Amino acid sequence: MRSILRFSIAVMMLIPVVASAQKQSDPQGYLTYSLPSTTIMLEVEGVQETFYAGPYAKYAEKYLGIKVRQQNDTVIRLTQVRMKPLVEADQSRRYSLNVKTKRNGSSLLKLSTEGLIAFSDAQFDGSMAWRFPTTEQNCSGVASDLTSATVALYQNGGRASSINNILVGRSAEQRAAEAAEMILKLRTQRMQIVTGDTDATFDGEAMGAAITEITRLEEEYMRLFTGYSDMKNLSMRFDVIPSASQEEQVYVAFRLSKADGLVPADHEGQPVIMQIIPQEIAAPEVVETAAATETAGDASTAAPARKNASVLAYYRIPAVCTVKLVSGDNLLLQTRIPIYQLGQESSVPMNVIFK
Repeated sequence: MRSILRFSIAVMMLIPVVASAQKQSDPQGYLTYSLPSTTIMLEVEGVQETFYAGPYAKYAEKYLGIKVRQQNDTVIRLTQVRMKPLVEADQSRRYSLNVKTKRNGSSLLKLSTEGLIAFSDAQFDGSMAWRFPTTEQNCSGVASDLTSATVALYQNGGRASSINNILVGRSAEQRAAEAAEMILKLRTQRMQIVTGDTDATFDGEAMGAAITEITRLEEEYMRLFTGYSDMKNLSMRFDVIPSASQEEQVYVAFRLSKADGLVPADHEGQPVIMQIIPQEIAAPEVVETAAATETAGDASTAAPARKNASVLAYYRIPAVCTVKLVSGDNLLLQTRIPIYQLGQESSVPMNVIFK
């Protein structure tokens, strides 16, 4: 009992420490901001076909003269891929500035749901999309709940199953031969009705109903040879966050899984690769003023120059990158987008106001 009591007390003593670590706040009186980063969001749509081979598939060529698929299989086909670059705060690159005695550099900052973010030009209203927009902003960057709708194009059941049961008791090849014979008879009957080469008399409505029923029976018998497919519409969103620390800018964007359809990169399946090729950013040429040159050459004035130095605000210049999306040997998409974290970090004195 005492050991349980001691353990409970120890746990209670740890709770305030954990809570204080989670509620750690930024220094008061300072301006804290983050550098921007780019998330590449992919909106992917596809179709998953699950094929079930017919029980008489291997006899289709012999009795019907057609070649059909022999094995069950699942195939995923991508029908549409949309790529959207979205901006968010890079929480690994945050700065705090003491601006009590400095002019405000707010022209570089943009307030978002993740706090202040420094841009080279914060006046980008309508030209950028946020990954986590506010309710007043366009919510195109928010991933909504997505569902997959299933549409059965063919169904193996009903009369097709009863037809198969009628033929039980004989070998598979005998049942296949009888099914093929029935298909040929149904085709002959339909042709006789259409051409009037029959003893029965059909008016317009009765003829249409008879042809419809014969066609339905033929399709059910044919499925015993050709098989059937279940089609599932797939729709999913994936995020790719490029990292400047990664030497080769190649990422697995998502995967195609025969079992689960469109799945994230950490699942099993055929990978869809994203390749990012950043455009080089030229180094700037530093142009010093005459006053700055004189100050640098005179050691006696070095200390006052440091005293009057301005506080620097940091921002990022995005790298314009060519982004390719590849599945196997097929190029699905190629475009050029700016990616902040692969670009250049720069700075500007806080007493500089851009207009």
